[in-house]
Parts: sequence; structure tokens; C-alpha cells
Amino acid sequence: MDEMLELARDFYKDEYADSVLYAQLAKVEKDQRIKEEFLRLSSIESKHARFWHDFIKRHGGEVPKPSVKRFTVFGVKLLRKLLGPGSVASLLEMGENSAIQKYFKYLTAYANNLSEEELEELKAVILDEIEHEKFFYESKKRFHAENVRDFVLGMNDGLVEILGAVTGLSAVYPTSPKLVGISGLIVGVAGALSMGIGAFISVRSQRQVNESIRGRMEVLFRVSPEKIVEEIKGRLVEGGVPEEIAEKTARELASKGEAVMKLLVPESEENELRSALYTGLAYLLGVAFPVTPYFLASSSLVALPFSILLAGSALAIVATLISLLSGISVKKKVAEMVVTGLGAAFLSYLFGRLMEALFHVSAL
Repeated sequence: MDEMLELARDFYKDEYADSVLYAQLAKVEKDQRIKEEFLRLSSIESKHARFWHDFIKRHGGEVPKPSVKRFTVFGVKLLRKLLGPGSVASLLEMGENSAIQKYFKYLTAYANNLSEEELEELKAVILDEIEHEKFFYESKKRFHAENVRDFVLGMNDGLVEILGAVTGLSAVYPTSPKLVGISGLIVGVAGALSMGIGAFISVRSQRQVNESIRGRMEVLFRVSPEKIVEEIKGRLVEGGVPEEIAEKTARELASKGEAVMKLLVPESEENELRSALYTGLAYLLGVAFPVTPYFLASSSLVALPFSILLAGSALAIVATLISLLSGISVKKKVAEMVVTGLGAAFLSYLFGRLMEALFHVSAL
């Protein structure tokens, strides 16, 4: 019972904070449709908060004092300005999905402790959260939020890889900070080009594969409709649909032509050029943090701690933005990204010292 109430208190605080967050986002949103949707979501989340408030009181618990996650609000607003509405939609979608999973686990774990009315109310809350997630998913597609992923991954790679490179070079060239900085910059530009080209080829190849499959399906529709029926039936059977139902459903679907092709082979929403630009430019932005101190310091060993500090801070910011609305613990995500990034830098430094010892390439 104590654990049930403790979770309910967390849900109450989360729903209250989300209602404030959506209201704040509505104030700064210029797109009228999204503005109205944020206001509607704020109202629904407020209703959910009232449900948990009353739930806690009914079960004899003490209702906690809710608080506004000011840093979350600030971070989301900042992200909205820097990366556009798609980035916010992408993160909010992750948050809603997390809420769905938490509420479902709560429902299954404590079903016997809830009244019929409470069960129905909680199911309604879950359905609301699913509807929220659907809205954010559609908004994400509308604003090309898939590029948020490219941006985050590109910046993270730039930070970690170049921090490792300049850290290793610092061990070899302790008195030549500009040489280390220039080397890191060269490696960074090459890495940005590589990442951008890789993203371009990956997205383009996936689209070409889909187009090839669609072309094959179109030929099958014209030459042998029965083959289409067999293909649809096979996929339905693989998914666990009984063969008789799969046969009937496949024949019905095969008569729909273009609609079925979209179902079997979804059209890719990603643009390879945009994906390449986001990835490459984000990588360069990540490069700037660990490299900059080497152009300002008197020695590599003086620049090194500032490089680590800047890169670690940037990693912490990226991790915080990811975790704020994804349902992941901020502390755990920050620790994960910072520790792995700085760990890689430490190993690179040791490797640099090893190369210095083996090949005597120090600039001392």
C-alpha cells in the first residue's frame, strides 16, 4: 500500500508539472493549431492531476505539494527556439510514451487494490496519454523531428571522438597546444564530412530500397494479383492471424491497390540532404567544445582540463535535454553520457602516452 501511494504521489506531481509545461508552451507557440492543442493538453493533464489528488486522499495518503519543473520549462522553450517545434514534439512524444508504460504497469500491479470506478478512471487516463502521444507523433512527422535524432547523435559523436583525439594528442604534444587544436579541428572536419555523407547514404539507400520494393509490388499488382494475395496472407499468418481469416482479409486488402502498398511499404519521410546537414553541422558544433581551449592556452596540459570541462558540460546538457521529457532519470542519463565520454578521453590519453613511449614522438 505504501508503494502504491508513493507512486501515486509521483504521478500527481508529474501530471501537475506537465499541465504547467503545456500551458507555458502554449504562451510562446506561434502555430495556432499547436497552441490550441497545448492548451487542451494542459487542461487534460490538470484533470489527471485532480484524479491522482483525489485518489491519494481516498486511500488515506498525504497529498504532496506540487512543484513546477522550472528547468524543464526553460529547457523545452530553449530547445523550441534552437531546433524548432519538431524537437519539442519528439521529446514530448517520448515523455507521453513513458507515462503510458508507467500507468499500465501500475494498473496491472495494483488492480486488486482499486475500485471498479478507479480502474475505469485510470484506463481513461491511459487512453488520454495514448491520444497525446499520437498527436506528438503526427507533429513530429510534420516538423521533420527525425532530424533531432541526427542532431543529438552528431553532436554527441563530435564531442566524444574529438575530446578523445585532443586528449590523446595532449599526451604527445604537451607544449604545442595549437598543433593539438589544429589536428583536432582537421580530424573534426573530416569526421563531420564522414558523418554527413554516412547519414546521406543511409537515408538515401533506405528510400531506394523502399522504392524498389514498391516497384516490385506494382508489377505484381498488374501481372499477378494472386501473388499479392499470397504475400499479404503470408505476412498476416506470420503475425499470428489464423489462416482462414488471413485468406479472407488478404483478398479484401488486395483490392485496395495503392493503399495496400503504403501499408506494406511505408514511404520514407526522411530527406537525405537534410539528414546529412543536421548530422554534419551538429558534429562540428560538438567539435568546437573540446578544441577551442587549445587555441587559447599556453600549453596542451593547461588546455586539457578546460577542454574536458567544456566537453563534459556540453554532454551533460545534451543528456539533460534527452532525459527531461523521456522519462529517464536525469542523473542516470547525465552520468551515463559524461562518464562514457570522459572515460573514452582518459583511455585516449593513456594511449597517447603509450605512443609517446614506444615511438618517442613527443614535442618536448
